[in-house]
Amino acid sequence: MEGFTPVSGLVGGILIGLAVALMLLLNGRLAGISGIVDGLLAPKPGDTGWRVAFVAGLMLGALAYVVAAGGPATVDVLVSPPVLVLGGLLVGFGTRMGSGCTSGHGLCGLALFSRRSAVATAVFFGVAMLTVFLTRHVF
Repeated sequence: MEGFTPVSGLVGGILIGLAVALMLLLNGRLAGISGIVDGLLAPKPGDTGWRVAFVAGLMLGALAYVVAAGGPATVDVLVSPPVLVLGGLLVGFGTRMGSGCTSGHGLCGLALFSRRSAVATAVFFGVAMLTVFLTRHVF
């Protein structure tokens, strides 16, 4: 397995779990990114500040990693920009159709023992595995 980093994966998982737990305990909200961003696109009075802070924190966290690591990670994008845009639109459509994204269902919903989230997370992972199999071994 190339690039396997169990320590950084463990630390990252602990930090994500802590952030999700604190969001629920301190704010009474689930840390599902699609729901948070959706609330920014259709704002309700008095509901925007924490959403902006959350999204800004995601971006600042990525920036902090780049600074700490000494530069951005090298990423090879193997598809064209139109395919990336199409993929992003399909993900957005899927999160609306599934009433949430992987962070909302997989992190928050499973922690709350939601059956709907368990089914959604199983579907997410199943489709992801099928997609990798098809793109790597069939097409």
